[in-house]
Amino acid sequence: MQNKSALYLLIAANAVSGFAQGISMLAIPWYFSDILKSSSTFGIIYGGATFLTLFWGLYVGTLVDRFPRKNIFLLITLIGGSIIASVAGVGFYLGEVPMPLIALVFCTTMFIYNVHYPTLYAFGQEITEKKNYGKINSIIEVQGQATSVLSGAFAAILITGVNQEFLANIGLENFTNISIQPWALHEIFLMDAGTYFLAFILIALIKYMPVKKKTIDTGSMFTRLKQGIDFLKQHPLIFHFGVGSFAIFAMLLLHIHQLMPIYISNHLQGNSAIYAGAEMLYALGALFAGIGIRWVFKKTNTVKAIIIMMVLSFIVFELLAFTQSSAVLIFVCFVLGLTNAGTRVLRITYIFNHIPNHIIGRTGSVFQTLNVMMRFTFISIFSLTFFAEENNITWAYVISGLFIFIAIFPLVIYYKRLIQLKIED
Repeated sequence: MQNKSALYLLIAANAVSGFAQGISMLAIPWYFSDILKSSSTFGIIYGGATFLTLFWGLYVGTLVDRFPRKNIFLLITLIGGSIIASVAGVGFYLGEVPMPLIALVFCTTMFIYNVHYPTLYAFGQEITEKKNYGKINSIIEVQGQATSVLSGAFAAILITGVNQEFLANIGLENFTNISIQPWALHEIFLMDAGTYFLAFILIALIKYMPVKKKTIDTGSMFTRLKQGIDFLKQHPLIFHFGVGSFAIFAMLLLHIHQLMPIYISNHLQGNSAIYAGAEMLYALGALFAGIGIRWVFKKTNTVKAIIIMMVLSFIVFELLAFTQSSAVLIFVCFVLGLTNAGTRVLRITYIFNHIPNHIIGRTGSVFQTLNVMMRFTFISIFSLTFFAEENNITWAYVISGLFIFIAIFPLVIYYKRLIQLKIED
C-alpha cells in the first residue's frame, strides 16, 4: 500500500484529537441536562449551531476540493486548540466556565467536526489505491470507535468521579475501593485543547504522494459548489443513495447529544454513569462494525446491507419508546453503534467508488447540507418544552424511528439500478 506511513500518522492524529473531543461532547450535554437542569437551553444552542453549519457545510466542501487537505487539518487543529485553551484559561481564572463559553466550545467542536470528517475521508481517498478503499474506511472507523470507547469510559470517570455509588452502578463495588474526584469542565477543556495541539504536530509530520493527480478548480466558491450540485443532477441515483443512507447518522446525533440525556434523567431517573456507559456501548458496537462489517456482508451487496441496518435502527428506536430500562438503553446503543458505523463504512466506500476525488468534497457538501437541514428541523421540534416534561421524550424516539423507516423507501425503489450503477472517473 502506497503512503502507508502517511495513513498511520493521519489515523494517529485523528485518534488523539477525537479522544478529548469525545469527552467534551459528552460532558457538555450532560452538564446542561443534569447540573444546570436546562435541557431546553442546550436544545436551543444545539439547534443554533446546527443551523449555522447549514451555511458552513456548504462552504466546507469547496475548501476540501480547493486546498491541500493536510493544510486544512493543520489550520482546524490550531484554531480549535487555541479557542478551547482560551476558554479553559477563563475557567481556571474564574473558577468555573460561564455558560456562553461552554456553548462556544460546543459550537467550535461542531464546526471543526464538519470540516474534519469531509477532509479526513477525502484525504484518505486521495492517498489510497481504489482497491483499498473499503479496508481504509474500516480502519478509520475502527480507530474512531476505539477512541470513542476510551473517551466514553473516561467521560464517566471525569464527569461523575469514582466513588462507591459509581462502582455499584457498574457492578464493581465488591472488587475495588478507589476514589477519583470529578473534573471541572475547564479541566476537561484544557485536556481537549492539548490533544488538538498534539494532533497538529502529528499532521505536520505527514509526507505523502497522491495516488492520482488532483484536478484543482480555482473558480469561485459558488461556481465550485454548483459543480457538485450539477454532478448529482447528472447522477440522481447517487443523490438518492446519499440522502437515504444518511438517515441513521442524522437521528443518531440527535439521540446522543439531545435526546439521551433527557431520556436518562426524566424517563429512567438515571445518572451520568448510565449516560457515559451507554455511549461506551454505542462505541463498542461501532468498533465491532468497523472490524467485521465487510466480512458479515461479504456475500451481500452494499445497498441491501444498508437497508438491513436501517430496518434494525428503526426497530431499536421504537424499542426505546416503549420500554423503561437502562439495560434496554445500553443494548439499543450497542445496536445503533453497529448499524450507524456499519452503514457509514459501506456508504463511504460506495461513494468513493462512484464519485471522483476532485469533486467529492463538493458533492459531500450537498449531502451534509441536506443532513443538517433534517437535523435542524428535528432539533427545533424536540426542543419544545413538551419533550422535556415527564417522560414525553419517548415520543421523540417514535418520531426518530419513523423517519429512518421512511428514508428506506428511495433505497428500495431504486435498488436494482443502484447495485448496477457504474460511473467513470
